[in-house]
Amino acid sequence: MRHHLKINKGLLLVNILLFMLWAGAALADEAAPAPVDPVAEAKTELQTNLNIVWTCIAAFLVFFMQAGFAMVETGFTRAKNSVNILMKNLMDFSVGSLVYFVVGFGLMFGVSNGVFGTTLFGLSGTEPGADWNWTFLIFQTVFAATAATIVSGAMAERTKFISYLIYSAVISLVIYPIFGSWAWGNLLLTDNNSWLANMGFHDFAGSTVVHSIGGWLALAGALILGPRIGKYGPDGKPKAILGHNLPLAALGVFILWFGWFGFNPGSTTVGNGSIGYIAVTTNLAAAAGAVMALITSWIIIKKPDISMTLNGALAGLVAITAPCDGVSPMGAIVIGSVGGILVVLSVLFFDYVLKIDDPVGAVSVHGVNGLWGTISYGLFAMDGGLFYGGGFKQLGIQLLGAGTAFAWAFGLGLVMFILLKKTVGLRVNLEEERKGLDIGEHGMEAYSGFQIFS
Repeated sequence: MRHHLKINKGLLLVNILLFMLWAGAALADEAAPAPVDPVAEAKTELQTNLNIVWTCIAAFLVFFMQAGFAMVETGFTRAKNSVNILMKNLMDFSVGSLVYFVVGFGLMFGVSNGVFGTTLFGLSGTEPGADWNWTFLIFQTVFAATAATIVSGAMAERTKFISYLIYSAVISLVIYPIFGSWAWGNLLLTDNNSWLANMGFHDFAGSTVVHSIGGWLALAGALILGPRIGKYGPDGKPKAILGHNLPLAALGVFILWFGWFGFNPGSTTVGNGSIGYIAVTTNLAAAAGAVMALITSWIIIKKPDISMTLNGALAGLVAITAPCDGVSPMGAIVIGSVGGILVVLSVLFFDYVLKIDDPVGAVSVHGVNGLWGTISYGLFAMDGGLFYGGGFKQLGIQLLGAGTAFAWAFGLGLVMFILLKKTVGLRVNLEEERKGLDIGEHGMEAYSGFQIFS
């Protein structure tokens, strides 16, 4: 009997040990991570790196647009102000890069309080290395610089350089980022409270966020600044003040057209097949804008005007920037065509009716056609557009976003430029304007020995 009990006890002990081993193995299986698929992991890493590379290349293309803006503005203005134009285009990117890094990026993309971001100032908390935030920062920096650059063209040939530096910094520091947080603030932190974006406002690459904001600020600046000496006669009729180098202006437009292939397709921030499609809609709109501006100017002015045609290409590019990812190629052609017509009519309207002196047509190209491009998405979007059976909902949202941008940029612009006028001064004196800002503000000539005081 005792022997039998010993056997039973032994069996019981063995069973207990076996159970413990089984239970431990089961727990170990539950705690162990799921097996990693090396092929899937490699694909994910490759796609991430491709996104970073493509977005950086696009950012570099958009940066090159600074050269395009510099050439367009220099070519469309007089030789005696060339150094001043070049200095402004250099410094708005330089100053803008610094203030946008320290403050602007955080206001635009940090954790939002419902009005603006409150984190990511100077990308605090982001480790150096391959973190996506650094790529996103450089891409957004070149966009911020573009908005500031637009203003300089409308205020060319009579603005104090110190005032330009101040308002350029304010645009990149506060005005552009805060509106950007309403429309794009959830692009980095997807759960951010960006009220326009949450409503469904669609501005894929910045017809409103970048171009209209810059255009309406330019309108406010040109209005407060007043026209150049000799622009309007005693009877109020405008007199042409011709640019000194149209080949330079044409080169600038080609550079901008080239850079726009980073501006629009780059806004995917993803290396995939949508890049090609967006490049096609962008190109078609630009071409249509140039053709229709040519035809419109030929009918109205009786000659095929080069300056209007160049601005027509830019108008088509600005207009397609908001809807480029969601419209058909034929829709893009229509959008660009309307942009080309609008830019000619708008330039003439501001010049002859409102008598606002805009030497390069910046308000018409960027403000007016930024507005048109934003509205056009509500009409031509293949998913939800009015002409595709989507009703008026998307169109209403687009109008709300565009109207908010006008009120924000034009309103703050008026306040800012009036304050500058009352404090440091906004405009150079009559003698400096006649001699040219190159001599008066910078003490040098762009073309040594060829200075003409006119």
